[in-house]
Amino acid sequence: MQTDYIHIILADDDEDDILFFTDAFDELKINTKVNTFKDGEELMDYLNDDQSRMPNVLFLDLNMPKKTGIECLKEIKASHKMSEIAIAIYSTSASEEDIEKTFVLGANIYIKKPGDFKKLKKLLSEVVSINWQYHTNGLNKDNFLLSL
Repeated sequence: MQTDYIHIILADDDEDDILFFTDAFDELKINTKVNTFKDGEELMDYLNDDQSRMPNVLFLDLNMPKKTGIECLKEIKASHKMSEIAIAIYSTSASEEDIEKTFVLGANIYIKKPGDFKKLKKLLSEVVSINWQYHTNGLNKDNFLLSL
């Protein structure tokens, strides 16, 4: 089923970050539909439902209750149905360990949450406009960490 919008999912338990994120997309004027989930279990219930539309891009926080971002990432990549979802790790952590682990597990890009709204808008605009097929074919550690 072809749609004329970009389907975005954000899985994040921080209310302020969710508001920041959805407000940024509202201001960007890119034709998107954003769904948000407050924990990893809620996210995986949605993704495992056969009636659910898979997102074009999934923004995945690492530190969530019930099921962490790492657990979700492993489950998504192990699933034939979900393995093609473009996954942007969206975290406050910039630790080498987290970056390395998510890269090895198959995430497509790693984004450290910006504290500035203008930077967030620029970052989201850039991520949404990535040609994921091309980006993931040439995936290497150098283009994994997105920084502005």
